[in-house]
Amino acid sequence: MIAPRHAAAVGRVSNFAGRTVQHPFIIERLCPALGVARCREFWMSIARDDFDPIGAIVDWLDACRRGDLNALLNFYDEGAVLECDCEGVSVTGRNAIAAYWAPKLENNRMPAFTLDDVALTGHGVQMDYQSYEGKPVRLYFRFSGSGKIIYTSCGPKVRRAAQPSYN
Repeated sequence: MIAPRHAAAVGRVSNFAGRTVQHPFIIERLCPALGVARCREFWMSIARDDFDPIGAIVDWLDACRRGDLNALLNFYDEGAVLECDCEGVSVTGRNAIAAYWAPKLENNRMPAFTLDDVALTGHGVQMDYQSYEGKPVRLYFRFSGSGKIIYTSCGPKVRRAAQPSYN
């Protein structure tokens, strides 16, 4: 049960420095070590017009799963560069990227395009997923200021062998 002093606060939205966030009660629960004042400085915006790179990557992966080349290409900038260490290929521009992806989207197998992990990096997003062939791949994305993919680089994800035990 919610404590009476907080009952009216649940579900309200406040605006901190132009950023819409949940009520301070929620912030207190999520940022107990920082407190409300410090947490307000670090709270991520949830405004509709903010670019969410991880959300874009999930949508990119969904387009791959559906085999929707047009939707996939809409994520790329006109001059985007794609480097694939899996195949030793480097292409530039949406037309070349379309030629690269078209056969892969037509012939994908299960568990193709399954997300294993995704994380923000200093320059974009890193994603580990199962390729169109169902093989583990690591893919890096960089975005333009307008939220379009300007660079991708992929390669086989190397799984480390188990370390021998010396008991």
